Amino acid sequence: MTAPLAQVADIEDGHSKGFDPLGEGRDTMFIVRRGEALFGWRNACPHYDHARMAWKKDEFLTGDRARIVCGAHGAQFEIDTGLCVLGPCLGDRLTAVALEVRDGAIFLAAPYAPGLRPRMGRAHH
Repeated sequence: MTAPLAQVADIEDGHSKGFDPLGEGRDTMFIVRRGEALFGWRNACPHYDHARMAWKKDEFLTGDRARIVCGAHGAQFEIDTGLCVLGPCLGDRLTAVALEVRDGAIFLAAPYAPGLRPRMGRAHH
């Protein structure tokens, strides 16, 4: 059995948190919590070269926490659908990550592929 990503209680309601499920050395996905609902997304903006989204650690949301925002491009996405509603990738979607909650613990609900290639000049472990 695989280990949980986190406990639901570890993610404050209305906030986001990044995760590195395969130990790649960077957050390749993130979860947004709205009440009891959890939304999992790949940490890759569909606009340009799948740029990483957080503007700082675990910060994937706009200031009012109403949408997901790409820190690189300012694109904004609906939390529940991943649809880009503002910015350069209008109409594109984030890639969903299926989650499962068991006894308050959050698990990946489907196989998870490695993240995208590492940034230029950085070694990949």
